[in-house]
Amino acid sequence: MAQLPPTFGIIPARYGSTRFPGKPLADILGKPMFWHVWDRASRCPLLTSVVVATDDDRVMWAAEELGVPCVMTRFDHESGTDRVMEAARALRAPAGALVVNIQGDEPLLEPSVLTRLLEPFSSPEVMVTTPVVRISSDEARNPDLVKAVFDADGRALYFSRALVPYPRDGEGGNFFGHIGIYAFRMKTLETFVSLGTGRLERTEKLEQLRLLENGIPIHVVETDFKSVGVDRPGDVREVAAILSGQGDAGS
Repeated sequence: MAQLPPTFGIIPARYGSTRFPGKPLADILGKPMFWHVWDRASRCPLLTSVVVATDDDRVMWAAEELGVPCVMTRFDHESGTDRVMEAARALRAPAGALVVNIQGDEPLLEPSVLTRLLEPFSSPEVMVTTPVVRISSDEARNPDLVKAVFDADGRALYFSRALVPYPRDGEGGNFFGHIGIYAFRMKTLETFVSLGTGRLERTEKLEQLRLLENGIPIHVVETDFKSVGVDRPGDVREVAAILSGQGDAGS
């Protein structure tokens, strides 16, 4: 694989989550959740650096105590991608850099997913990548799980909360769930943030549709990673149990 340009992993960690205020600081086996995400992302050999981007002094202080690089950003960003853009500029990411938006509520993230996400950038034609995982037809019917449809070359055709592709003749079908992690070329990230919210994005409440509406291709990478994110306080116990079973108690 061709050598990649400088590659920045950025973990947006907004304190004021509606469903789970203070989520980045949720205690998981004695460490805040953002630490687990940072620790796992840091194991990806293709990332030049990994930093947390927050809007709250409490997260900043906790990061400093744990030796985690952290960037303070504005509190009024509309999306995690906007926060990632501000952090990338603060880090002086060059125009040719790669920037990975790593969800801050994925303490079980597999480093190999990030490696798979970055490998396609050896081709200069790739602007954005995102991972998907094969899911069952029952899972595909859940509107909280975003589905991805892509062509034979891995270019995304559409993302939806609806059941896509729809099995017209009844049961069956190939369904892929989207994992909300993105890698951008810096110039593409700047373009994305500068674009206005699109019609499809407003309808589905999926910001990646902004890229497709504006003719910016997204390269889809298939993985085996089954995400167990933390959306609500009750999810913390499940994640802690999984981590304990892996022998990964924050050593």
